Amino acid sequence: MKKTMFMDKYPVYTLRLEKDEVSQKSCSEIVEYFKEKIDAHKVAKFIAIFDHYTHTKELDGEIEEGMIDAKNIVFCFGVAIANSKILAARPRSIGVCEYDEYFMIEFIEAPKEEMHQLMEDWAKSLVKK
Repeated sequence: MKKTMFMDKYPVYTLRLEKDEVSQKSCSEIVEYFKEKIDAHKVAKFIAIFDHYTHTKELDGEIEEGMIDAKNIVFCFGVAIANSKILAARPRSIGVCEYDEYFMIEFIEAPKEEMHQLMEDWAKSLVKK
């Protein structure tokens, strides 16, 4: 995964996967893969799937050239609310974008290293063995 600073302040992790590297054939299939991971986790709680592409298209908004689909899967790892600020970092979201030849998996760095590593592991495990 590659870490970049989006807008000079948001640490975003990105994994580009060529379509022949993964078993999933669409953005929706990858989102479903993440939902299965979330549902199987002892702490994670699935919240929603947001169809960002359809939402933006219905608003006649700008969509990157070549993008075929874009969805976010929203979930939470929260086991404690130590202070009110943690709510600003939750819930988590993993973005999945589909292009003709590849998928982009992206998410903002999680505040807890253990949960961040788990999201990285989930993304990397998409690659066919």
